Amino acid sequence: MSPINIRLANLFRVGIGPSSSHTVGPMRAAAAFRQGLLDAGHTRGHITVDLKGSLGSTGRGHHSDLATMAGLMGWAPDSCDPAAVLALRETLAADPCLTAMLDGIDIRLEPDDVNFLRARDTRDEQLPHPNTVTFHLRRGDEVVAAETWCSIGGGFIRRPEEVADGDGAGKPRPVPHPFGDAASLLERAQEMGGTVGQVVLANERALSHDDGAAATTHLDLVWDTFNECIDTGLAGRGVLPGGLGVQRRAPELLAQVHRGDVDLGYAPIARAQAYAFAVQEQNAAGGRVVTAPTNGAAGIVPAVLVQSAQQHGFSRVEIHDALATAAAIAMLVKTHASISGAEVGCQGEVGTATSMAAAALCQLLGGTPGQVTTAAEIGMEHNLGLTCDPIKGLVQAPCIERNAMGVAKAVSAAQLALHSVVQEVVSLDRVIRVMKRTGEDMREEYKETSEGGLAVNHPEC
Repeated sequence: MSPINIRLANLFRVGIGPSSSHTVGPMRAAAAFRQGLLDAGHTRGHITVDLKGSLGSTGRGHHSDLATMAGLMGWAPDSCDPAAVLALRETLAADPCLTAMLDGIDIRLEPDDVNFLRARDTRDEQLPHPNTVTFHLRRGDEVVAAETWCSIGGGFIRRPEEVADGDGAGKPRPVPHPFGDAASLLERAQEMGGTVGQVVLANERALSHDDGAAATTHLDLVWDTFNECIDTGLAGRGVLPGGLGVQRRAPELLAQVHRGDVDLGYAPIARAQAYAFAVQEQNAAGGRVVTAPTNGAAGIVPAVLVQSAQQHGFSRVEIHDALATAAAIAMLVKTHASISGAEVGCQGEVGTATSMAAAALCQLLGGTPGQVTTAAEIGMEHNLGLTCDPIKGLVQAPCIERNAMGVAKAVSAAQLALHSVVQEVVSLDRVIRVMKRTGEDMREEYKETSEGGLAVNHPEC
C-alpha cells in the first residue's frame, strides 16, 4: 500500500465561499487554464466555459460562474477580494477583457459565455467526474485551445487522466512514518509513542525543505482564520443572500448562551454550534473560510476546536497536533473514498468533518491513538447515507444547520470513544470503505444535483 502524501496546506485551504468543489476548485482550474494560455503565447481570442454535471446543476447557487471568471482574471481563492468576485458579472459586462494589464494580449470573456449544463444536459456524455469544467479559447469559429478540469472536492483539481488514474498526486515520496490506512496510521503512532497528529507532522517535516516551518506557519494561518471567521460571523446580522430568506442565527444563539437562557449542560455545545453557524453563514455569504475538509462542512472542525480551546486553554502546539489529527482522518477518507458531495453525498463532507472533529477533540482531551480512531469511526458511522440536496443549490439549507448538528455528533463521538469499555465492532477503515460504497449506490439526485430530496420538496420556499 502506497503511503499517503497529501500535504496539510492542500487539505486545509483558505478560500472564499460558498463551496470548495464548486467555487474554490473552478477558480483554481480557471487560473490554471489562463496561465497555460499565457505560457503557450496565445495573445488574443475569446473564452467560453462549460460547467458540467453538478457544477452545471448547482453552480448558480454556488457562484461557480463568478469563481470561474475570477480564476480567468488571474485571481486566487486565498487572496482575492470577495466583494470584487461578487461584482464580476457587472465588471466583465462593462469590459470583458481578462488581460487588460498585460501588454499586447487581448483575451476576453463575456459573462454569458459561462454556460451551465445541468446533469440532464450531459447524460449522454461520460464525464470523468461529476464536477467537470471545460474551457475553450476561440478565434471566430475556430477553437485554438481547450482544456478540461475536474473539481474533486475540498478545492482539489485534477485533469481527467489524473482522475482516471486515482488521486493524481504524483509518485509517493518516502516519509519516516508511512501509513496508507487507519490501521497502519495507528501502528505508526504506537511505534513512535506519540499521537496521530505527531505522525502527520513528522511526515510533513520530511516532505518539506524547511523542517516543517511552512507547515507551522500554515497551521497558524488556519487557526487564525478559524477564529477570524467565527468573530466576523458572530458580528453579522440580517438575511443571507440567495433568495431563501435564511436568517443569520449565530449571534442570537451565542447571546442566549451568555444570558443563561440555555440549559447548563447544553451550553458548551450550544456555544460551539453558534460558532458553526457563524462560519457557515460567512461561507454562504461568500466570505473567507478554511476547507475542513470542504467549504460545505467548514463549520464543524473550527467550532469544536475553538470552543474546546476556550474552555480548556490548549496551547498552540496542542492545537497544531489536533489539526494534524483532523487532517489525518481527511487524508484517509480522501484516499479511500471521497470528500466530494457530488460523488458520495454529504456523508463525504459533513460526515468527514464530523469524523475529523471527533478525532481531534478526543486527542485534545487525552485520548489514546486507538480512542482517537474510534472517535473518528463513530463520527463517520452515524452520518452514513447522508444526502447532499441543497435547496436552490445554495449552501444554506440544510447545510448550515447540518454543520451545527455535526458539532453535537462530533462531541458525542469523542466522549463515547473516551469512555467506552468495550472493543469497537466496526473499524475506521471499514466504515470509510462502506461510505464509499454507499455513495456509489446513492442515486444521482441525492448527490449535489438539486434534483432530489429537500432540493425539490420545499413548496413553502
